[in-house]
Amino acid sequence: MSIRVLLADDQALLRGTFRLLIDAQPDMEVVAEASNGREAAHLARSERADVVVMDIRMPEVDGIEATRLIAQDEDMAGVKVLVLTTFEEDDLVIAALRAGASGFLGKGVEPAQLLDAVRLVAAGEALLSPAATKGLITRVLAHPSPGDLVDPQRLATLTPREREVLTLVGSGLANDEIAERLFVTPVTVKTHANRAMAKLDARDRAQLVVIAYESGLIRAGVRQA
Repeated sequence: MSIRVLLADDQALLRGTFRLLIDAQPDMEVVAEASNGREAAHLARSERADVVVMDIRMPEVDGIEATRLIAQDEDMAGVKVLVLTTFEEDDLVIAALRAGASGFLGKGVEPAQLLDAVRLVAAGEALLSPAATKGLITRVLAHPSPGDLVDPQRLATLTPREREVLTLVGSGLANDEIAERLFVTPVTVKTHANRAMAKLDARDRAQLVVIAYESGLIRAGVRQA
């Protein structure tokens, strides 16, 4: 079944370029386009999109608020948001991740990278692995404002192994890397990560990263053993 993609950007030319690229793929299709965040949130629900490729800077309602509207709507629990921005907009990117985005890309991304990213977030993974992203998360997410802090007691429901996997996910490691470090299979790692997501009510791995930092489980500059 094709991945249903919604394009949300106020630049019609960019939306048209992405549409041509995505519609040319056998495993995905563009089901709608939005020019602002309010329209994006509405169309994500009405068109039953799997992935929203979301610009942050849009008129009326921006991409961050649109992401929050989607993430907070139980009827759109399966909708993933892939944010398009520039790496210089650290505060905006972190706000988008806190709002419920599954990851982000720069607008100068190569076509193959965009397609891979759509597939990745559609599968429930987090687009948080590049070095630039790790640095951004470490620099900004690890110093949340008091209102953003997650109650550490939320971690009490995790088993020791789930907590360990959460820590490594928060450090930016992929399943294969975690498996190698823990001497288990990648499937086992994914199972533990999925259980942690269920217990912590996290939409995906991106939200696990947010929780790992904002609960104080990991800190900036602290290397995980």
